[in-house]
Parts: sequence; C-alpha cells; structure tokens
Amino acid sequence: MNAHRNLGPWTAAVVLLLAGRSTSAADWPMWRGPTGMGRTTEKDLPLTWGGKTKQNVLWQTPLPGGETASQDHNQSSPVVVGSRVFVTVSYWPGKTDAAQFPEHHVACYSANDGKPVWDVRVPPGPWKLSDLRGGYTAPTPAADADHVYVVFGSAVIAALDHAGQEVWRKEIVPYKFDVAMAASPVLIGDTVVLQCDELDKQSRLIAYDRKTGDVKWEEKRPGVGFAHSTPVLATVGTEPQLLLAASNAVQGVDPTSGKVLWTCDAKGDTASPLLAGGLVYLDSGRGGSGLAVDPTGKGNVTKTHVKWTAKNVSEGYSSPAADDEYLYRLHKPELLTCRKLSTGEVIYSERLDGMNTSTSPILTPDGRLYLVSGGKSYVMKAGPKFEVLAANDLGDIASTSAAVADGRLFIKGKKFLTCIDGKK
Repeated sequence: MNAHRNLGPWTAAVVLLLAGRSTSAADWPMWRGPTGMGRTTEKDLPLTWGGKTKQNVLWQTPLPGGETASQDHNQSSPVVVGSRVFVTVSYWPGKTDAAQFPEHHVACYSANDGKPVWDVRVPPGPWKLSDLRGGYTAPTPAADADHVYVVFGSAVIAALDHAGQEVWRKEIVPYKFDVAMAASPVLIGDTVVLQCDELDKQSRLIAYDRKTGDVKWEEKRPGVGFAHSTPVLATVGTEPQLLLAASNAVQGVDPTSGKVLWTCDAKGDTASPLLAGGLVYLDSGRGGSGLAVDPTGKGNVTKTHVKWTAKNVSEGYSSPAADDEYLYRLHKPELLTCRKLSTGEVIYSERLDGMNTSTSPILTPDGRLYLVSGGKSYVMKAGPKFEVLAANDLGDIASTSAAVADGRLFIKGKKFLTCIDGKK
C-alpha cells in the first residue's frame, strides 16, 4: 500500500466519543470533517469544475446578505449532515455602521439541489468588536442528526434544531480574546467542546451539554496563552486525546475532562494540530517555527519528546494535512510545502498562483490532495512529487475551506454556496 493512502489512526475509542448523536460516514459534521484533520474516505471526487461553462457545478445559491449588505470576513466553512448543508454568515444590512453588531445568521440548504430551507438570526453576544481584523464569523459550525451548533465572535454559542428553531443559547463570559474568537466547536460524546484560550490568564476549555447547553465541565488553563485554533480529537495508542494548540504550547488533554496529559513548549495559536505517523505536528500559522512531537509522554515533554523542528515556516492562516509519510502545508506567498513527516525534511516548496493560503487541504484515500476555495483551487497528486492534476476557479474567493460529502464538494465563497458533483 502507498503510504500516502494510509490516512492515520481512527479507532473505536474516538468513534465512540464522536457518536453522541449519530451521523453518516458520508457526512462532514464539523471543521475539517469527521477527523478534524482534513481527511476523507471519499474517492473519485471531481477533478475539474467552474469556468465559463460552470463545469460540474451541480448547483450554486446566494448566501444570506446578498449584494446590499456589508459582509463580515465570514471565514467559517460549511458542514453537511444527511441532506442538509449548514453555514454561518454575519453582515451589516443597508447602511448600518460597522461599529455596531452585525446580524448573525445560520442558514440551511438542501444538499441535493441547493434550495434554501431556512435562514435564522442568532442574537449577538456581549462582545462588540473594536478591531474587525478577525471578524465575527471565523468559527465553523458543528452538526449532528438533531442539531447544528454555532459560535459567533460576539461571544455567543447556540444550538438550533434541523427545523431552524433555537434549542439553547449561551453567552461566553469572560471574553478577553486576542482580536477575535476563531475556535470552532468540537462534538465529543454528549458534549460540545469549545477552546476559549484568552488573554490575562483566563484561558479555559468548556464542555456544553448538547441537549441543554448547560456546562458539563470547565477546565481552567492559566498556563497557556491565547489561541485561535480548533482542537482535534485523535487516538494515541488505544486512548483518545484532544490535541490543543495555544500561543505558547501544544498539548494533549483528556477529552472527557480537559485535564492536561502532556504539554510541550511551542508557538501555536492559529493552525490546528494534527496526528499522523505517530507524531503531532504544529506550527503557529502566523509565521515562525513548527515542530513534531511524540504524544505518548506525560507532563512537560519539551526536552524529551520533540522529534524535529522546522525554522521559518511562513504565515498561512490554514491548517496542515498529513498521511503517515508526508506533511502538506499552504503558506505565503502562495506556496505548497511538502515535508517528510518522520524528519521534517522539505521535499518540495512550490508556488501555486492565485491560491488562497487561508484554505486548508483535504487528503483522499486515492492519493489526491484537494486545495479548494471559492476562488482559485488546485487538485494535487499526493506524495513526494509536485504534480498538479487540475486547476479550477469559481471566481468567488473567500478564506474558507471546503466540505466533502457523498462524493461532492461544498464550497462557501464570498457570495455563493456551491456544490461540485462530477457525476451530475
């Protein structure tokens, strides 16, 4: 078997923790899919799409806000459960001053034909942003067979049922985040877990009950700095770990309590960590060094379990993807870098003209690497050779990542939600 086809450990321990409410293997229920690391079991995904003929575009539908509203950055990505696609969008209608709260919208569409099912407003939370660089809509929703869970940068988390009715809503206090909230909710067992790493030593990990929104547990994290990254649930040996990145550490914690199992000094905060080939990889996302650490240790493992470091990893507000042999990372200026996972050796670092480096890659089991956005997109051959299989463009550029479900790509651009299906 080619090493790049091994998409890493995905054992019963993690499956049980994720299965609080059933979803299908064809679903893409949260940030970066069911693994949280941009891995899919789907094969034969479309290679080409868009252009003047809108090749392989099954449907395209306008996002809430339209042409008359001032849009937030709206970096959140779509999620898919069953026949429903869920997205979040914030915008200031008409001539509303951007110093005021934008409207927070959760919208649901039919995965089969793109028809709008509902569009619901969520009342904003208590945090009115004075610095709009991060915006109000960075977190990607999470969804199960019953609910969709959304987080907005005004410091609010809410659950809606699949009919669009609010089930619960909670304000997140305190909210001394750095610039913005960006961590997406993660579904673990019967909880929705949110990483709230903040300034002034107020960091914490919160687990909300999926049904009620009540806090089931909260773990203080005074030793770590702020973060804008989303945790990843993975299996280390036979046990699940929640992998977390902060501005001064990468950690493995108990996903049922938030208790720290191991910690390693590192510069994180924007990119999500990942586990592949027995190693956890992390870099900042804002530029600086990266590292690979063995996650089997206990306590502070900085001096004992770091396997390699990478210097001068340039900025890229995306997260990496990896199989058991190669690590792939998009970063400025429009570069795709491939490293040997076991050593950190750079295999290639090549330019992809027009590629948005805020887009996170997706690996497929048939040896493809999808770099997909509403603008310029590339399909690459996975492995040590830099080989472009296809280049595509929808002309709707946005800093989002695609969802993969039922053989289709779901892409949230600036103006449209688009479904790509090579079998249409």
